[in-house]
Amino acid sequence: MTPAKTFAPSANIAELKESATIAVSQRAKALKAQGRQIIDLGAGEPDFDTPEFIRRAAQRAIDAGATRYTAVDGILPLREAIAADANRRWKGSDRVTAAEVVVSGGSKQSLFNACFVLFGPGDEVLVPTPSWTSYYEMVALSRATAVAVVGDANHGFKVTPDLLRAHATARTRGVMLNSPSNPTGSVYSAAELRALLECCAERGWWVFCDEIYIRIAYGAAATSSLDVAPSRDNLVVVNGVAKAYAMTGWRIGWTISPAPVAKAMTAFQSHTTSNAASVSQHAALAALTMRDEADTAVTAMVAQFAARRDAALAILRTEPAIQVIPPNGAFYLYVKAPAVGADPGAAFASRLLEEADVAVVPGSAFFTPDWVRISYAAEQAQVEEAMRRVVTAYRSAP
Repeated sequence: MTPAKTFAPSANIAELKESATIAVSQRAKALKAQGRQIIDLGAGEPDFDTPEFIRRAAQRAIDAGATRYTAVDGILPLREAIAADANRRWKGSDRVTAAEVVVSGGSKQSLFNACFVLFGPGDEVLVPTPSWTSYYEMVALSRATAVAVVGDANHGFKVTPDLLRAHATARTRGVMLNSPSNPTGSVYSAAELRALLECCAERGWWVFCDEIYIRIAYGAAATSSLDVAPSRDNLVVVNGVAKAYAMTGWRIGWTISPAPVAKAMTAFQSHTTSNAASVSQHAALAALTMRDEADTAVTAMVAQFAARRDAALAILRTEPAIQVIPPNGAFYLYVKAPAVGADPGAAFASRLLEEADVAVVPGSAFFTPDWVRISYAAEQAQVEEAMRRVVTAYRSAP
């Protein structure tokens, strides 16, 4: 009998790491299956149902026969709706058109498409850090090099133009921006974002603006790159319906980019996934065009997130030694772990899960190993109980 071959990954994925956020979620589910009462604050997923008006629109689309292939870059009405929404922000004479929009199977695919089309061997991409874990892997899969740019924790880990310039080289080709931010919840002000975009334009760098959390902001609306960018010539705006409309499983995201880039991404997508799910596209169309219903649903959800955030912060602040980034957007708390071991965040996350039945994500997933990310996308009572356990675990740290 021929012996089985040992699997050896190709060079394409040899350095690829599993998503830490997904790994935490899987471990939490495994413990729940064993009967443990785990409070899972690891996943980046709203705990709300998709609004009913969106679900009904999907049902109507199915009944109308919207179950076949669509254009690779998405149905025209959806791309037109995305362009119209962008033009409510963008005031330049070069109005956003449907030809500049590519709809994909989630904003994650949209980001990867853009990375793969715009970056390659020898390129460097500046990644404000901590940042969503997949940015680094996507850049690496594009055979470019991600360069971590660590912001000041006392400033919400937000970066500045000077920090970007300090980490740039002749090989720098792009910058990843995310506001509101995963994992910190920090939000760049209009002035801060404008300065960053002007810096990128001056240097000729591509700038990816991941705005998936833009509608989840507290106190004041978050600024979009389209509000303040000096030009769209080097701009790729990434968004989707997953977070604001509680549509994570529907898998619809998109990019807005210069037409030649959009054309290249469409060609690339035609050989990978082709079009995003047709029914999901019609559901997303309802989310973007039934604006009154959407605003009502989003406002109600954000109000609940705000109440959870405030309650969580109040409990964490009962322990003065705990350092936490107060979030102005998204639904995460970034908490500094007790200084134990070589990877304090991983040690603290492990203790919380195994001893306190609370699942959080270690900061090493975001290239800041001294921290942990805590999602408050869970019922408020669970969030409050989890914060009390976090405080207890912090106080009992070796």
